[in-house]
Amino acid sequence: MKIRHIWTALALISSFVLTTAIAQTRLDSSQITSSLRSVSEIGMTSAAIRQAALNNIREHPGENAVGRPLLFPKLENQAQFTIEITFNFNSAVIRPESYRAVGSMADALHNPILLGYKFLVVGHTDAVGGREYNLKLSQRRAEAIREALINPFGVNPARLDAVGLGEEQLRDPQHPDSQVNRRVQLINIGKLK
Repeated sequence: MKIRHIWTALALISSFVLTTAIAQTRLDSSQITSSLRSVSEIGMTSAAIRQAALNNIREHPGENAVGRPLLFPKLENQAQFTIEITFNFNSAVIRPESYRAVGSMADALHNPILLGYKFLVVGHTDAVGGREYNLKLSQRRAEAIREALINPFGVNPARLDAVGLGEEQLRDPQHPDSQVNRRVQLINIGKLK
């Protein structure tokens, strides 16, 4: 009887993983648009966010990411869309398999519902490597996504701001080296002025 429960549990887990994988590959702009309809109150410019991340590294040195509190806990509760974008190792070069996801992001940003809004592109890394290095790498990656949305996808540059947080805002702090920590967030930060 216990073996049957174990097999049932494994089947459910496999089904969940498969469904998640299919959902990731079926990413479309309507999902992104829906996630970004609400405006988030960040209350800081991208330059201030960048400086706060750098200050955090300098004020709390060390490599242990496990148990380190989130730098911006409020950031996780904002209206946003989070997506895994793959890059070449130790690089800000977007891998070809991620261009479809970037294209879906661009399609959403061209949706009339979102046209009058500005967005923050937030890059994150895992905890492999030094914290300052990861901060710089995530900034370059966020800028690469911003640039890809602008050219070739034609999003107005005034609508996009890029900031990297490195490993200072881990999605899974208990597993700091996990790939789920390597991601890009798109956050609606209000009307374009």
